[in-house]
Amino acid sequence: MGYKCVYFICLIIVANLAFSQQNSVFNNHSFQPFDRYVYNADNRFHTSIKPYNMIDVAKIVSFDTLFMCNTGNKYADYILNKDIFSFSKGIFNFSINPACNFEYSQDLDDTVNGWTNTRGLIIESDITNKVHVFTAFYETQSRYRDYRNDRIEELGQRTIPGQSRAKPFGDDNQADDYAFADAYISFNPDSIFGFQFGHGKHFIGDGYRSLLLSDNAMNYPYFKITTNIWNIQYVNMWSQQYYVDFLHAPNSRYPKKWNVMHYLDWSVTKWFNIGIFETIIWQNEDSSGVYRGFEFNYLNPVIFLRPVEFSVGSPDNVLMGLTGKVTLWKNHVFYGQLAIDEFKISEMKVRNGWWGNKYALQAGYKTFDIAGVKHLDFQTEVNYVRPFMYSHFTYSQQYGHALQSMAHPRGSNFYESVSFIKYNYKRLFIEAKYLYLVHGQDTVGSNFGNNIFKLYTTRSQEYNNKTGKSAIENIVQYKDITVSYLVHPPSNTTISAGISNRSAISELNSKQQMMYFIALRSSLQNFYYDF
Repeated sequence: MGYKCVYFICLIIVANLAFSQQNSVFNNHSFQPFDRYVYNADNRFHTSIKPYNMIDVAKIVSFDTLFMCNTGNKYADYILNKDIFSFSKGIFNFSINPACNFEYSQDLDDTVNGWTNTRGLIIESDITNKVHVFTAFYETQSRYRDYRNDRIEELGQRTIPGQSRAKPFGDDNQADDYAFADAYISFNPDSIFGFQFGHGKHFIGDGYRSLLLSDNAMNYPYFKITTNIWNIQYVNMWSQQYYVDFLHAPNSRYPKKWNVMHYLDWSVTKWFNIGIFETIIWQNEDSSGVYRGFEFNYLNPVIFLRPVEFSVGSPDNVLMGLTGKVTLWKNHVFYGQLAIDEFKISEMKVRNGWWGNKYALQAGYKTFDIAGVKHLDFQTEVNYVRPFMYSHFTYSQQYGHALQSMAHPRGSNFYESVSFIKYNYKRLFIEAKYLYLVHGQDTVGSNFGNNIFKLYTTRSQEYNNKTGKSAIENIVQYKDITVSYLVHPPSNTTISAGISNRSAISELNSKQQMMYFIALRSSLQNFYYDF
């Protein structure tokens, strides 16, 4: 079932029910007002599963306490505090809010400006605390004239990161026209089980990046079961993605593939969490073109997937991993991830750079209220991903979705550090970011394991595959500072301005780009261009 079918079903339900919210709208990394509360060790919150469930967040901190401002005017309240339109009667609540991104940007070396024009609606409702429904739709035209356009061209098929494929727009075809949608229906029969069917994206981990499952790719249809027992939260998710086989005809539909994911997060103590992750990707049709469809062997929600995959003689792609979090002195958080695609102990011991040793590591630290300054926060992390990680010998089983990685946006064969310092005063948010990245670049005639959408059977060498190295080594530095004021909390709409500088240096090419922007935007998701 594709995203159009999911969205159509949701629209039918709108006509009969109306729509609601359960997932947090504060999913953008620059606006995470709940983190300082949910990361407090005393709360034993399962912070590695995102988006946060607002029912669980509300048990710790009140949304109104954080952002409500006293205007003394009912009309100003609708602009600054309340839903633009809302209706409530008994157990039924309904609201509508606009969403937007009106941005002006300028690359300082370019005489032509860039712009983004996004209009959308967020419609939500709830019926008691058991049924929640949400839908949002965004229509966008944009013209990128900076490093963001470089990334779009790198992905190919005019793919807008995290959003959609685009078609040309304007008389000169120098702009893009695209749309994307979110939708879900949640049913929570009790405090233990939660069921959600929708079209969206997810994130596993405590870092800025995830090496297991991130929100980098565009939305996809999914069905998710969340189980809360004791100090354990267990997530099962079945989803459908799309792949490009590179014999792909322009303007044609991408072929389908499937994904099943299990993630168990255990709060062992108040200060220590550990998580176990596993996922399997399989093709909708086998190598001879025979329809396979949904694999019912993977339907059982309480079983390790790897033995099942092996027992049916399957060539499906399996990814496994661990997450961990240690919280000291209540607000000093150390976190990490390990992702394993495949490896051989014998090859690991000799340390000869065998291509098949595919794994990824993350280590990070975040803290709140630095030196006693309230709402002054810091985060830093290091990510290390071996060559050929997330790739496969068939196009249909790479760990990606529509030319975008399901994990780190850079793909593989790199290491990076990324750091943030943030300050928040009431509705004012200030963020400074610095990123340093080294990656081995694949070229048209070579495959050193950076591009996960190349078949690993086309690898350039069997051994001596060193992380961050290839025929062409790239060093990227990214510096950014952004100042935002939260205008409308229900839709997370902000007035933002910022300036960023990106340098990419290699033996073949060196490029320095500096751009600034000013925007009125609803910052509901993460769109990654910082690599």
